[in-house]
Amino acid sequence: MIEELTTVIKPGPVPDFVETAFVKDLTERALGYIRAGFPVHFRGASGTGKTTLALHVASRLGRQVILIHGDEQYTSTDLVGGEYGYHLRKVVDRFVSRVLKVEENMIRRWVDNRLTVACKYGFTLVYDEFTRSRPEANNILLSILQERVLDLPVGRGGEESYLRVHPDFTALFTSNPEEYAGVHRTQDALRDRMVTMDLDHFDEETEIAITQAKSGLARKEAERIVKVVRAVRASDVCEFGPTIRGAIMIARSLAVLNGHAKGSEDLFRQVCEDIVVSETNRVGTRGNRAKVRELVRTFVRQYSQGDAR
Repeated sequence: MIEELTTVIKPGPVPDFVETAFVKDLTERALGYIRAGFPVHFRGASGTGKTTLALHVASRLGRQVILIHGDEQYTSTDLVGGEYGYHLRKVVDRFVSRVLKVEENMIRRWVDNRLTVACKYGFTLVYDEFTRSRPEANNILLSILQERVLDLPVGRGGEESYLRVHPDFTALFTSNPEEYAGVHRTQDALRDRMVTMDLDHFDEETEIAITQAKSGLARKEAERIVKVVRAVRASDVCEFGPTIRGAIMIARSLAVLNGHAKGSEDLFRQVCEDIVVSETNRVGTRGNRAKVRELVRTFVRQYSQGDAR
């Protein structure tokens, strides 16, 4: 029986998922590595679609999914399991009719956490931002990925001190580059056990398709928005290049505000400024907001004329 503390996600299409030729190629390569017996690790900057792609690949595998989000406070117990509460056992003995004998035992109750459940039942593990957990917490993964064995804590009970990993168990990992704040350097031994696919920003066609799908705007308007975002990204003026998230935020905001992606509309320019400038600058970093704002205005005028070609 699956522990009630563990949330299992049923496999299914990711809502509003857009699969262009670019995305299909990534998906098929990842599935090929999995069929060859290797875990897959999607590594890339924020906004490159790592988590969405991992969930899409997991849905293609057709097995139930266990999702874990990396956390600085995690220990191996948070992954494998631990003792939570007590189990009360009461035995009433009436073998002798005039004698009532009652025995009560209270023992610590062990609950398997998500990693153990995935290994036991052969589910697909999606470990999102796994390098935000400390390396010592992730050491338990080494034997799982290589020897297909999960070492069990003594307190779990049972005759075996280890669990044979189910043959259908599959692991997908995502992470940001190591220079990101809050990211730990992963163990060489763990990185050596997985195939790492470095993700960059999507190609232009994919970004247009995603922006249109997530907002409901017409294709030409989604195209104008994406061209502005990509041009700002390519300028190398920003501290942090705007991502597909920025394009989606602009498009959905315009859809709600009844605006249009046209250079003649002040609303389009203002929404682009609000979202792109804030996305590309962080508190405490060098103040180039004015430069980015001027770039946004320039590209809004440039790509909002005609068909934005």
